[in-house]
Amino acid sequence: MDENHLGAFLRARRAGLLPRDVGMVSHGTRRVAGLRREEVAVLAGVNADYYTRLEQGRERNPSPQVLDALSRALRLDGDARTHLFRLAGAAPGGERSVHTAAGVSPELRRLMDGYPHTPAFVLGRALDVLAANALAEALFAPFDPADNLARMIFLDPAGRHFYADWDRAAQAAVANLREGAGHDPDSPELRRLVAQLTAHSAEFDRLWAAHGVRGKARDAKNLQHPEVGALALTYQAFDVRDAPGQQLVIYHAEPGSPSAQALDLLGSLHATRRGTAGPRG
Repeated sequence: MDENHLGAFLRARRAGLLPRDVGMVSHGTRRVAGLRREEVAVLAGVNADYYTRLEQGRERNPSPQVLDALSRALRLDGDARTHLFRLAGAAPGGERSVHTAAGVSPELRRLMDGYPHTPAFVLGRALDVLAANALAEALFAPFDPADNLARMIFLDPAGRHFYADWDRAAQAAVANLREGAGHDPDSPELRRLVAQLTAHSAEFDRLWAAHGVRGKARDAKNLQHPEVGALALTYQAFDVRDAPGQQLVIYHAEPGSPSAQALDLLGSLHATRRGTAGPRG
């Protein structure tokens, strides 16, 4: 299906801005929230009819100069600007959309297993958990299954307890999913996931419609694990260069902190259970 992803993004970001946000004076009664099309056109220095055609999908090849102007007019940050370029087929640096590699290399799995005291896992662009080391498996044990971060947050009952800052985690997950979707907006896998989440979560539907965009880089995570209690962690995300679309995510706790001690305990509990159960497979 040939959807107008660019137009939907422009409409959503326009709706999220008020005239005062961009230094404009509001005139007349506003039928809908946000800026009018004409106001965005003025801010971007483009013809109002041309901008309308962009939103309606009748014009789909804006120049990089127009995209830059729209980015400034809509106050887009770096991630959202890059997303806009991708949707217009003009990704900076000539970037092309590439499907996420499904398999995780043996070398990367060995690398993750070399971090026994910190959770490490690999994500795809749709936030699928493609591989995880032993401590990441233990960390995500409250979820059944622990197969996709978005489903875990929005659809698994454990999510509300596991993520101490659930609203923040939910907003970040949707923004990360939007960023990933920009690489391949018509991905059947993504369509199925979004349809499932939209059908079963009003919160996801609301956040998805806002078109927030943010790449996964680093952040803090406050988690509540049923076995070891509160965990104050930070994470770093790294692109896997030989597998486009994959990201290695590593959580870690401040050395010597209660959270570091809790992770050590969690690892010991998980190792004991695995030893009792015998080898897998």
